[in-house]
Amino acid sequence: MKFKEYALYKGDELLGIGTLNELSKRFGIKIKSLLFYQTPAYKRRTSEKRGKRLVQC
Repeated sequence: MKFKEYALYKGDELLGIGTLNELSKRFGIKIKSLLFYQTPAYKRRTSEKRGKRLVQC
């Protein structure tokens, strides 16, 4: 089974690359919260520079 890889950004800065489990453990963030970073609601609430973004690779 192949797991999807994601990249976590804060503004233009790359914070990390890995699976949801790897990113969750590395940053101490719940998987549900990481997935919320992809939603349109989160993008509206935060700015491009200050908010975190999760991008599927």
